[in-house]
Amino acid sequence: MRMTSKGQVTIPLEIRTRAGLLPHTEVEFAMRGETVTLRKVQRAPRSRGAQLIERMRGRGTVKMTTDEIMVLTRGE
Repeated sequence: MRMTSKGQVTIPLEIRTRAGLLPHTEVEFAMRGETVTLRKVQRAPRSRGAQLIERMRGRGTVKMTTDEIMVLTRGE
C-alpha cells in the first residue's frame, strides 16, 4: 500500500471491520520504536448540542440576567 502526497492511506475493509472503525470514528496514532500503531479513541460519545455548548461556553461578553435577555428577545 502506498501513502498519498497528503499522508492518506486506505485501511483495508477486513481490518476496519474487525477493529470497529466506522465512518467518523476518532482514532489516534502512536510510535513504538519504528512501528506506528493506530487505535480507536475510547471516549464517551457527546451529542452535537453538547459539543456546540462546550465551544460557546465563556464567550458571552454582555453581563445580563436571563430575564433581561428574554425581554430583549421577546419584546416584552
